Amino acid sequence: MTITSILVLALAVSWGADATAGHRDNAVILRRDCPDYTSYSAAKHPPYSDGSLNLPFQRPAQECRTFISPAVEQVIEDITSNIVDNDLAQLFRNAFPNTLDTTVRWHANSNNSTTDPSLSTKHKREDSQWQGPQTFVVTGDINAEWLRDSTNQLSGYQALAKQDPNLQSLILGAINTQAEFVIQSPYCNAFQPPPPSGLSPVTSSQKDTVHPEYDPSVVFECKYELDSLASFLALGTEFYENTGSTEFLTSRWYKALDTLLSVLDAQSQPTFNGQNQHVANQYTFQRQTNTGTETLNLDGVGNPLNGETGLIRSAFRPSDDATIFGFFIPPNAMMAVQLQKTATAIQAAGGHADLVSKLQQRGQKLQQAVWEHGVVHHAKYGRVFAFEVDGYGSQLLMDDANIPSLLSLPLLDFVDKNDTIYTNTRKMVLEKGGNPYYLVGSAFKGIGGPHIGLENAWPMSLLVQAMTSDSDSEIRECINLVRNSSLLGLVHESINVNDINKYTRSWFAWANSVFAQTILKIAAEKPYIIFGDGAEPYIL
Repeated sequence: MTITSILVLALAVSWGADATAGHRDNAVILRRDCPDYTSYSAAKHPPYSDGSLNLPFQRPAQECRTFISPAVEQVIEDITSNIVDNDLAQLFRNAFPNTLDTTVRWHANSNNSTTDPSLSTKHKREDSQWQGPQTFVVTGDINAEWLRDSTNQLSGYQALAKQDPNLQSLILGAINTQAEFVIQSPYCNAFQPPPPSGLSPVTSSQKDTVHPEYDPSVVFECKYELDSLASFLALGTEFYENTGSTEFLTSRWYKALDTLLSVLDAQSQPTFNGQNQHVANQYTFQRQTNTGTETLNLDGVGNPLNGETGLIRSAFRPSDDATIFGFFIPPNAMMAVQLQKTATAIQAAGGHADLVSKLQQRGQKLQQAVWEHGVVHHAKYGRVFAFEVDGYGSQLLMDDANIPSLLSLPLLDFVDKNDTIYTNTRKMVLEKGGNPYYLVGSAFKGIGGPHIGLENAWPMSLLVQAMTSDSDSEIRECINLVRNSSLLGLVHESINVNDINKYTRSWFAWANSVFAQTILKIAAEKPYIIFGDGAEPYIL
């Protein structure tokens, strides 16, 4: 991927107080001298933090930023002017705007969408594609949009959307664009730039055989991950919760919801029916690879599942690694919550009562299924959440750094962080004896996963650990480990536990977003940790 000679699209009003109303829509600015941020982020740039780590300033020049929000800039000023630690302040200064600075590849601020909150999956009219605001957000060094990543990348800005109309339009556009992706290819996880953007699709070197087939000009990768669909719902419910707006509930969004529910139905079916006959799954995936986690066994189906559980199959994890037992518990928990939150948003919009009831019931039944089949007994830790199960009694006890994870269950609003089963699980996944992917070395520690290897822990896991802790000392240790390992002034994907100079991805917008969310959560709940004794809470 290259962003040299990139078309940097942003709302002109965000670029200066003298912008005119006529420049508010589709302001296109050609920045031929903007560097490739993948290379730019791998080198250090002044001014430095003047802290003990002397962290660099890694934001691109203003004319090279892909979107600018005055509300976000104000939060940066508020937080960094109060943080005692100069290095931590610099890391926040770089990380919080990273998604807006570098990953908004296309935004069209059009307002010609047809919105009708009362439309149901049974009673709707078909609107044209790509109506209303549209936004294409890439994950960083790959010019493609992951549903999960982009939802999480934008999550930290949701609380500011109500006070910044342009930011609100950006997020609304992201919902609309994701809806089109879900309608077109609901089993896929990563997507190409939309045709109206004028951006060229990215060529993939992977050789995949996938059913249902997909259009490579639309889809970058087609790994079916239940959390991707839950993330689509979460982008909308967060928007509603923070703005009170239900304008995202267009006929296209309802069509995406209908498509999503069909996938959930199909992926709730057993591998064998009541007569013990094999039932062909609607989705199969095979990749030519020498890495086992990159493909599914049994001709692309994966291991057998007992469909009497009420759980929903996920072929892959949020790490993009294949599941071993397809009933992957964290995204089932996430989907259970999001179905019910979606019902609340539709109800607030005056949507059809039967659809609201249907979503509430589906969410509640899935929630019950997680508690019934996802909770198992561990000889050392007692009752804990399993990572994956198959409905036949097999279970996988571990956790992965990527969200959703077992560690993140309270952040998903599935369980209270003081719940006994969760605290047992938390203890299990944060100990080497309980989680094979809890990695400890001479320089770093945290949860990793099979995606990178056996020596790399992910800073993201430490940030989730901090956000699910009440312990000041644990929170401090986690954020200090992330700070100390972010020597380029940005949060990496993973760090070698024995050498922090060995890392993957200098530019990973999702990780930077999670870091900023962690700092904002601490600022609101335990401000003295970062602002000093006697500091007042800072709440967006």
